[in-house]
Amino acid sequence: MSNHEHKWDVLLIGGASGTGKTSVSYRLAQHFGIGISEVDDLTVLLKRMTTPEQQPILHYWDTHADGMEWTAEQIVELTISVVQVMAPGIEAVITNHLEGNVPLVLEGDYLLPSLATPDGSVRGVFLYEPDEAQIVANFLQREPDEGEQTMRARVSWLFGNWLKQEAERAGVIALPARPWDTLFERILAALG
Repeated sequence: MSNHEHKWDVLLIGGASGTGKTSVSYRLAQHFGIGISEVDDLTVLLKRMTTPEQQPILHYWDTHADGMEWTAEQIVELTISVVQVMAPGIEAVITNHLEGNVPLVLEGDYLLPSLATPDGSVRGVFLYEPDEAQIVANFLQREPDEGEQTMRARVSWLFGNWLKQEAERAGVIALPARPWDTLFERILAALG
């Protein structure tokens, strides 16, 4: 357990794929001595508990092969739809932790910045990468057998820009992911 105090009860760490949110989230949870949960796990649960007819947006990639011919912008629009579909369920998880007084770091791609309260019990930090080429490099380093993944990086970069705009609109912290070596300290400073 940690004795590092915090003025929030739930900390959302959001951002597009390839921005380092998972790594820094685990470090933050350890620093504050609290639990962590990944939104990916909630997505898996919801997909298992629903049918494509009940939740077509969540199941889209499993039921449509045509997505491979989409533009990056079209994929980002679908991703934003998934974020919006997930929001009520994530809000219920947040409420559960608030009511139970159980602090949590919640991290993932599918977090909506408006779920955070800028100076309240639910804080949010959304990471973005301003350089699309850096995301290509991040994916290549993390998954060298997959190649450059330029399309995936383009989607991540576009989605990251959308998340940054939404965070700024909601008055929530948006931070560039780099420099990596100061990210943890920059998040702590931004949280105050």
